[in-house]
Amino acid sequence: MLTTIGLAAAALLAGEEILDRAADAAGGDEWLNARTLVLSGTAVFYGPAGSEPRSRATDYRMWRVFDPARSAAHGAEGKVRILACDGKRQLFTVGYDGKTTWTERGVTPKAEADAFWASNFGFGIIRHARKPGFKAERVPDDIVGNHRLYMVRLTDPAGGTTLFGVDKQSFAIRLMGFASPRGWHVRTYDDFYRLPNARWLQARKVTLYYNGVKANEVMWQQASVNFPIDDALFAPSSKLACGDDR
Repeated sequence: MLTTIGLAAAALLAGEEILDRAADAAGGDEWLNARTLVLSGTAVFYGPAGSEPRSRATDYRMWRVFDPARSAAHGAEGKVRILACDGKRQLFTVGYDGKTTWTERGVTPKAEADAFWASNFGFGIIRHARKPGFKAERVPDDIVGNHRLYMVRLTDPAGGTTLFGVDKQSFAIRLMGFASPRGWHVRTYDDFYRLPNARWLQARKVTLYYNGVKANEVMWQQASVNFPIDDALFAPSSKLACGDDR
């Protein structure tokens, strides 16, 4: 439940308490123990220089199977598939079946795959923050846009750190940041809504930055939680194409 608390109480909140309230606002046990997530929407991708978009995905989709035993923040975990299309033209696809990372070009060498996932995975570790070996520390508060945030640094058992910004009024998670092979990575989350058939708070807008430069914007339009996903979707042999029913 989204709540607002008094200033005195807010000043006393510890990092663990802030993340507990964030988990409750996000969906409580249903969010913490989610098995699968499917998201679809659109996306805009920018290059390292110039102000104009490099490409636009009119159909951008992600399928996720979560690992309930996850303990490291910034490595490949569970299973994932992303497909980016401009109409029926595929911009790119990437998948991870639990062992192998692959793209439309074929299987990705492990060192390259590890660097890729270390630059992209991080948000989901917040679901494991109360498990043994994790440490949540409050750091100086901040403001993103017009939103005042509690800032919490979460350290996983392997020593990986992730910074989370939690809205002081709603306790929605509005920011994530961590050091990655591509530089300092930040994601901001905005335009939240609740799913009608699940206790789940979803951000429609997600913006990604590396070293302070905007890399892409995603506008999620639909979300489904805990629906079965065919394992074949994550395999390197998957032939899913733009425009296919899925």
